[in-house]
Amino acid sequence: MDYAKVIESTRRWIDEIVIGLNLCPFARQVFDDERIRYVVSDATDESALLRELAVELKALATVPEGGPETTMLIHPAVLTNFLDYNDFLDPVEHLVADLGFEGVIQVASFHPDYQFGGTLPDDVENFTNRSPFPMLHLLREESVTRAQDYPGGLDAIPECNIEKLRQLGRDAMLKMFENVRG
Repeated sequence: MDYAKVIESTRRWIDEIVIGLNLCPFARQVFDDERIRYVVSDATDESALLRELAVELKALATVPEGGPETTMLIHPAVLTNFLDYNDFLDPVEHLVADLGFEGVIQVASFHPDYQFGGTLPDDVENFTNRSPFPMLHLLREESVTRAQDYPGGLDAIPECNIEKLRQLGRDAMLKMFENVRG
């Protein structure tokens, strides 16, 4: 596996889609400041991925001020099926709790085939959580708390994103994803 290509594709996705479409108004600062840690996992099964996740959770929880603000744990070789990935999110939440990181770190989920409940696979709103590879996004809760000052509140972001993607349309989103995957 070419780690550099996986990271470059992920960086393009963040830059061109997440930041370019302003899907996350807080991403630009950490991206521009190079405070995102990119970790490409060699895991080929869920147990190995959980072990790597535990390491990354501990690392992010103890990083000194000025270090990485967030971690992208990219796992291209495991949980490529979205339903398996979705089921894996329960053990992820249990691990966060077992390590004592509830209220300290939260994990956001992104997958190439992400599908929200109640949507069809081709619905454009699914692209708000679609990424070039399966990945777990580790965020410090204090960063999320600072983001509460977003105009309209954090709860407004998903609806704004869905409306934005509906205006763009599915074909435009597919083309953007082709471009970032290289």
